Amino acid sequence: MSRALGIIGFIVFAAGLLLALIGGIVAPASGNIILVLVVLGIIVGAVNVITREMLALLVATVALIVVGTAGFEPLNQLIAGLGTTIDEIIYYLARFMAPAAIITAVRTLVRVGFPVVR
Repeated sequence: MSRALGIIGFIVFAAGLLLALIGGIVAPASGNIILVLVVLGIIVGAVNVITREMLALLVATVALIVVGTAGFEPLNQLIAGLGTTIDEIIYYLARFMAPAAIITAVRTLVRVGFPVVR
């Protein structure tokens, strides 16, 4: 991967993480933020994931989705809105990483299905 593409991929990834964090706090369940996160996730999946990172990305995305279903609502009893805010941040992170995981999963399946002849 070229250096410029790597820098662009990092910037897009950092922007997605930042948007998920800020969006979860400021604008929960915003369709516009979800759309931007999905587009950024597609770019990350297409540009930023190299072969040795594929398994780690897939496992991390599955973990995000599983944790997102756990629910942090009980934390609202400690600090009003804390659990809801954490839920929204994880929700946005999962929406950001899902397209990258789909692209990575397809790339992995293609590698398995069409092995290189040596």
